[in-house]
Amino acid sequence: MVTGFRDASTPRRISLGEPPGRMALLAGFGVLLGLVGGGAAFVVVRLVGLISNLALLHRVGFDLPNLDHYHPGASLVAVAVAGGLAVVALARWSPVIRGHGIPESLEAIVLRESRIRPRVLVAKPLSAAIAMGTGGPFGAEGPIIVTGGCVGSLLGQVVTVSPAERRILLATGAAAGMAGVFATPVAAVILAFELLTFERSLRSLLPLVLACSIATELHYLLIGGRPLFAAEGIHAVGGEQLPLFVLLGAAAGLLAVVIDKGLSGFEKLFEHSPIPPAWHPVVGAVAFALIGLAVPGSLSVGYWAITDAVNGRFLLGAAAVLFAAKLGSWWISLASNTSGGTLAPIFLVGATMGEVVGIGFERLFPSLHVQPAAFALVAMGVTFGTAARALLTGAVFALEVTGAYDLVVPMLLALGVAELVAEAFLDERVMTDRLARRGLRVELDSQVDPLRRAVAGQAMDPLPRGTLAPGLPTIRWDAFLRDALDVAIRDPATHLVVVDQGRPVGVLPRATLERALDRQLADDTLQPPTLGSVRRSRRARRSQADRPGGKDPQGSEAGGASA
Repeated sequence: MVTGFRDASTPRRISLGEPPGRMALLAGFGVLLGLVGGGAAFVVVRLVGLISNLALLHRVGFDLPNLDHYHPGASLVAVAVAGGLAVVALARWSPVIRGHGIPESLEAIVLRESRIRPRVLVAKPLSAAIAMGTGGPFGAEGPIIVTGGCVGSLLGQVVTVSPAERRILLATGAAAGMAGVFATPVAAVILAFELLTFERSLRSLLPLVLACSIATELHYLLIGGRPLFAAEGIHAVGGEQLPLFVLLGAAAGLLAVVIDKGLSGFEKLFEHSPIPPAWHPVVGAVAFALIGLAVPGSLSVGYWAITDAVNGRFLLGAAAVLFAAKLGSWWISLASNTSGGTLAPIFLVGATMGEVVGIGFERLFPSLHVQPAAFALVAMGVTFGTAARALLTGAVFALEVTGAYDLVVPMLLALGVAELVAEAFLDERVMTDRLARRGLRVELDSQVDPLRRAVAGQAMDPLPRGTLAPGLPTIRWDAFLRDALDVAIRDPATHLVVVDQGRPVGVLPRATLERALDRQLADDTLQPPTLGSVRRSRRARRSQADRPGGKDPQGSEAGGASA
């Protein structure tokens, strides 16, 4: 402490204001959520298997059934309707179970400080297990993401944490549940980073990596160590085939556009339907049951079908039929506001499309020795990543869940092309479109605060001659400018004294901080304005707006949002 000055410096922090002890606490919560998430994943998967075996195959079993040779009868419609009615009843008790999981989690994060009601912990996995077990064309990832996220949220409501820390716990629980179902620890961490944490920081990464590693190990112990959609016999792709994966990426990007716009279109149809919303899940159940009578492979989670697609086991016609049936049944049933997931259906739709494209290339270019299975695998990861606006999640998930790491280069190449295509047609994606229609815009991009790229020692002025005025606040020389700005906001002093080991080494005037703030505001513009130009621009807008009937240069009415 420097005599005669007030110490306004912040204590040592590790990540975004978290001290070492708090980081250790978050790490402990990550371990706990990994254990709970891995166990919950096992329970949910076994529950879906039990209901599927009882409702569809009329037998007792806990493994997810292979419906390759399933031939349903007319009773399937009654079974699906019964499942829809059960979802309706559970939705009356807990309305938030409707939907596919991540949008509801985003809504809780943005509007309710990551608070989820305890009853969701029971209602979401049960409703989704019933929907899938009675033939619903969904995946287990939706309910387990909500279940794990609910556990994290409840933990954050029981212990004393900040809203940001509660958001991290929610994301950690959701990621642990996903890792526990699919044994994809890296993809689960990336999913949380891309869609749920709203920050890129060590304080969120630390509990995530611990939780996902533990949940994955529980998957190995309780479910098995083999990749869920193990790809066999796929070899690395030669450079001569990469142009074909560029074309595949364009096709996957267009498919993502079709998926998102089609789902949005069906949701709007249900919104304007004369049928009461509470009964929409029953309508969706009848639709997927009727489609399932014609194409049984479109029913339920369809993990067996994904495995067949990424191993190239479908013929051209069978892959095309299953593609159309799964897409149509998933569109209608999910738009009916029932309980289910998106990842597995989009994986199957993307994989069957990719296999169709791969078979076509195989026939067109026999000398290239095309592997249709490789195109199916790449297409499923790229389609999901682009449709969900979670690019790395889709790519890494597809590689982890199949074990086909040799395809990382064509995967990333196709992913980049697909995103460029999708951006030309889509403003919102499947995870945010429904929220946007409710008037809730969710920004998932983030960037490092420019005021955290420089420290006080870099921006300070030399010590003035003479004696510094007493009572000035101090800031450590290695503190970020953001910390200095926080001190300046709290303290009216004209200068901050920069200290190193208790000794003054410089001063940081408020004018310097103001210039730094202007640089932050101009960080993402092509021609960063100077402080003077910013002020002149503001004066010009105010002068224009003060004229009778005037508008500012942005085109807004005087006194509007731009002013």
